[in-house]
Amino acid sequence: MEFIRFHRQPELVEPVLVAAWPGVGNVALIAATYLKDRLEAEELAELDPTDFFDVGGVFIKDNLIDIPRFPEGKFYYRQGKGKGEDIIIFLAEGQPASGSYKYVNQVLDLARRFRVKRVYTIAAALTEHYPDKPRVLGAASSPELLEELSRHDVTMAGDFYIAGLNGLLLGVAADRGFESICLLGETVKYAAKVANPRASEKVLRVLLSMLDLEIDMTELEEYAASTDRELRQFGAEIKKEFLEHFTKPIWEREKPEENG
Repeated sequence: MEFIRFHRQPELVEPVLVAAWPGVGNVALIAATYLKDRLEAEELAELDPTDFFDVGGVFIKDNLIDIPRFPEGKFYYRQGKGKGEDIIIFLAEGQPASGSYKYVNQVLDLARRFRVKRVYTIAAALTEHYPDKPRVLGAASSPELLEELSRHDVTMAGDFYIAGLNGLLLGVAADRGFESICLLGETVKYAAKVANPRASEKVLRVLLSMLDLEIDMTELEEYAASTDRELRQFGAEIKKEFLEHFTKPIWEREKPEENG
């Protein structure tokens, strides 16, 4: 763990690890950050980013030059009252420009240090249309875990690809002997770059069920409800623009030239 700097060394009992990076719809970061805040998780350690990121410039504030800032990657923990209730949450501000495999191994080295048995990541599953009831899709490192997912109303979507570190961490974790699970929230393609708290809310509810945890979801639900309206309106506008651009009334079409 050459790149890990610890702030505390708590005695955790069989914790799970929940890891999240920025991605489509920010589904992972919204869910994991909300979980961290509601659990009032404390800072555990941070991963030194300097070997994994390139910084292309600096910010200027009131004409004064700020020092270069690298994307942070921090670990948080919550100690429960019984076995299986301890949680480690890793939140990163960015995905590394290079050395991704080494980066995720640093995360898993810390997980090994605290005897984590199971690793969760969160991702987005792209759909063509905004779903009335967004589903949660799942992937896991064993058939037994797939059966567990099915008991929590998770949809099995067959063959697909999970891009970025939300996917890479799963494969490396499985290779190192950790149980690995990814929960994916449905996110519409046309708004892939827009925050989608509804997908985050659906995923987080499944995660809480699997961890047998309860937290107040009111704030996230309100955020998701307001964004639902915006995304539906955005979709309607895109559909209208498409129809106006690619369709033309019959009476406006050019008549074919007559021969003879």
